[in-house]
Amino acid sequence: MAKVALGLLIALGFLGSCLADRDCRVDTFEVMKDFNKERYAGVWYAVAKKDPDGLFLLDNIVANFKYDPNDKKMTATAKGRVRILEKLELCANMVGTFIETKNPAKYKMKYHGALAILERGLDDHWIVDTDYTTYAITYACRRRNFDGTCDDSYSFVFSRSKDGLPLDAQRIVRKRQEQLCLERKYRSVPHNGYCETEQ
Repeated sequence: MAKVALGLLIALGFLGSCLADRDCRVDTFEVMKDFNKERYAGVWYAVAKKDPDGLFLLDNIVANFKYDPNDKKMTATAKGRVRILEKLELCANMVGTFIETKNPAKYKMKYHGALAILERGLDDHWIVDTDYTTYAITYACRRRNFDGTCDDSYSFVFSRSKDGLPLDAQRIVRKRQEQLCLERKYRSVPHNGYCETEQ
């Protein structure tokens, strides 16, 4: 019994040491290499998310990314349930335009429409990882600390299916969440048809 307890303590100590050695400064986070906008386009279902501070989409979140091959620009529409003034629930329809940066996987996104209040200026929209056909994980930091870590972030785990991700994709996503210093900070995003039936 003592050997098991000692082994557990050593394992926890090693895990703690690994986590302590991580660099959680936003600028050190890796994003998708050779990101392909055309392959990324299409419908994605949010299956998990890390929330930011303040008002934000709650669940039933479906995003549709569109790529225009003529001007090579990407736009997005998103729909999801939101709660306003503590009691009023409705489905928010949002439109976002992407502003490119030097890194093809790092965008600034500007929201438009009646519910542009859900954002604060230009949000980051970083494509951290995707296989284009199964999963995608995105990241945004709205406010940074003086040491370069994030004080107000949000992140989505997307799936091409509202039924969720296969186990191999879940393992990849968990690893990427740890690299973003956001492990155990996500919650699942249900799809119960709320926005499909709302008039």
